[in-house]
This record gives sequence, C-alpha cells and structure tokens, in this order.
Amino acid sequence: MSVATKPQRRLRRRRRVRAKVRGSAERPRISVFRSNRGIFAQLVDDDAGRTLAAVTWTESELKPLGRLDQARRAGALLGERAKAGGIERAVFDRGGYQYHGRVKAFADGAREAGLHF
Repeated sequence: MSVATKPQRRLRRRRRVRAKVRGSAERPRISVFRSNRGIFAQLVDDDAGRTLAAVTWTESELKPLGRLDQARRAGALLGERAKAGGIERAVFDRGGYQYHGRVKAFADGAREAGLHF
C-alpha cells in the first residue's frame, strides 16, 4: 500500500489545478506559495514563460505584520504592481492549497487593489 505524504498530496492537487489554469500576457496567472513563515506570489505569463510582477513576505513592509495581515497586504501590493504594469485581469492559481485563511486573505487583498479574477 502506498501512502502519500502531505506535500505529495498538495503537489497532486497543484498539478490538477495547473492543468486547467493558464495565464497569458493579457490575463496572467497569480501563482501563490504559502510557507509556515509567510506568503509568496507572482503574476506569470505562461505563454512567454515570464514573471510580470512578484511579492514576497520578506519585503520590509510585510515582514513585521502578522501572517493574515501580511497575506492581505501582499495581495494589495501585487495588485498595485499589476496595475502599474497595465494588468487589470488575472486568473488565480491557489497552488494546491485550500481557498481559506491566508490564501483567501491574499486574494481579497488583490481584489481590493483592483485586480479582477
């Protein structure tokens, strides 16, 4: 009997989501990675294989915040950077994580900044 570990199960969910979600130049994919310490996200153009904008919890503005506030502010920062780059719409890739807690807070922050998905 084969028993999948927690990271293996997340990877399987991530691949399942990625089979359906694809980013383009006009509508990039928001890729989210959540660690125990913080959150990372980037806007990815899958057609060109380029990262258009990124945000990480280690930035000086985000580091002192609590995890949930940090996620919401990171979403807002990514939304602002997307707006500066002329991006209005995106597709959300939750990366195999449950749409709950910090991932949901990140998405809400990006929506409040004006990104539509």
